Amino acid sequence: MTEKAFNDMLISNSDFLQPVAVSLTHDTEEAKDLIQETLYRAMANREKYQTGTNIKAWLYTIMRNIFINNYRRKKKFTKVTSDVPQDYFLYQTDKVAHNDGIINAGIREIKAAINRLPDIFRLSFELHYLGYKYQEIADTLQEPLGTIKSRIHFARKMLASKLTR
Repeated sequence: MTEKAFNDMLISNSDFLQPVAVSLTHDTEEAKDLIQETLYRAMANREKYQTGTNIKAWLYTIMRNIFINNYRRKKKFTKVTSDVPQDYFLYQTDKVAHNDGIINAGIREIKAAINRLPDIFRLSFELHYLGYKYQEIADTLQEPLGTIKSRIHFARKMLASKLTR
């Protein structure tokens, strides 16, 4: 089947997509997007269409799959909305408590605990803390990747045990 014949067949059979898309999305704008994506995918996958099969069923299957995938993708990310204006919390400074003394004491304690780590663990941990990736640390220290990962793991365990006492 030629590309022109296939496109003509798509156009002539695409009218049934509108009510199906609206029934799936319950929104005319989303339905238009769904139809457009369906026709795009059909054109992009023209070679997968077998001549003689029901084009409407093929298009419906494409549309349904796109809708399901989009639905699953949206379900992962839930929107949280509120009626409170965006800047409301910016100007609510009367309820903020600042205590830099406790925060600084905690940071000093953590830094001291890191400095007390054995050098073999401390260096790997500090590099990881600074944002280096495991492989970069391994290349820099000329050590195997697994060794670096285990050193960082053990450094974390040692820090946790020192700081929870």
